[in-house]
Amino acid sequence: MRLPLLATLAACLAGTAIAQTASPGPTLSAVRSRDALICGSHPGAPGFNVLDSQGVNRGLDADTCRAIAAAVLGDAAKARFIVLSSQARLPALQSGQVDVLPRTTTWTQTRDTANGLNFTAVNFYDGQGFMVRRSAGVQRAAQLAGATVCVTSGTTNELNLADWARANNVRVQPLVFDQNEETRNAYNSGRCDAFTTDASQLAGIRTALRDPNEHIILPDIISKEPLAVAVRHGDDQWFDIVRWTVFALIEAEELGVTQVNLDEMLASQNPSIRRLLGNSGDHGPLMGLDRRWAYNAIKAVGNYGEMFDRNLGAGSPIGLPRGVNDLWTRGGLMYAMPIR
Repeated sequence: MRLPLLATLAACLAGTAIAQTASPGPTLSAVRSRDALICGSHPGAPGFNVLDSQGVNRGLDADTCRAIAAAVLGDAAKARFIVLSSQARLPALQSGQVDVLPRTTTWTQTRDTANGLNFTAVNFYDGQGFMVRRSAGVQRAAQLAGATVCVTSGTTNELNLADWARANNVRVQPLVFDQNEETRNAYNSGRCDAFTTDASQLAGIRTALRDPNEHIILPDIISKEPLAVAVRHGDDQWFDIVRWTVFALIEAEELGVTQVNLDEMLASQNPSIRRLLGNSGDHGPLMGLDRRWAYNAIKAVGNYGEMFDRNLGAGSPIGLPRGVNDLWTRGGLMYAMPIR
């Protein structure tokens, strides 16, 4: 009886050794070979991705890209951004033009199953809304009957608008544009009565209009828009790396680990913090990464709460409340799977 038992134990130990030294898969190999991570980015979504006055990408999605670059390459500065339209973003990921897509992309069943994509984790829970001019006197979406509504093609927003209008028997005239900037400019110039897209983007766009106080965002939310970071089908290791990097940022906020106190937290005896920061366990090597993968990501951009506040929340011109994007311990939906 002892020999089979010893053989089983040896096999288990061998399996552990293999798991702890995972070899790089195709995407990880390609990223390391070029020494850069290529992310698909939005042409201009305040709070998610915009170029600042120095030409630096700023926003929640831009920071998510930097966190992944730091986790994989140890340096957030090795993140590269390729601007993609709504129509081009999914083909760009499918074809390998970009390594990962943190670009205000809604996780839907069709995209997940028919488009050759995998959605790793939600980094923002959103919903589609409407913005109108205050002078129009419109208070609710149902009052938009007969209105011309600006919307961007190739988005869930275009389909949601049609579904909502049909379900609520509200006749609207969609005015569809290929590029987000075209849609914004058309609304700003008065070519349409309302602008519809994700409510968070409306809040950001409103701050960039000539007179933000002339515009209001209606309270009606007509859809679920879970914005998630996407990768290609077929590379489970890369899927794991991207998913667990997002989870690590959320976990860091849960545990009180910040960009400021990160080095102090290395001395923590809290088992969860020790695993997160690589002081115990082989959680990085299990994915082919360094043990400090999560430490590097947090060092680069902070935890999820810091990212949110800086780009969308109290520390930004947009000033969105956390709402459903708060931690689950405070009534929100942000919940990281355990690193253990």
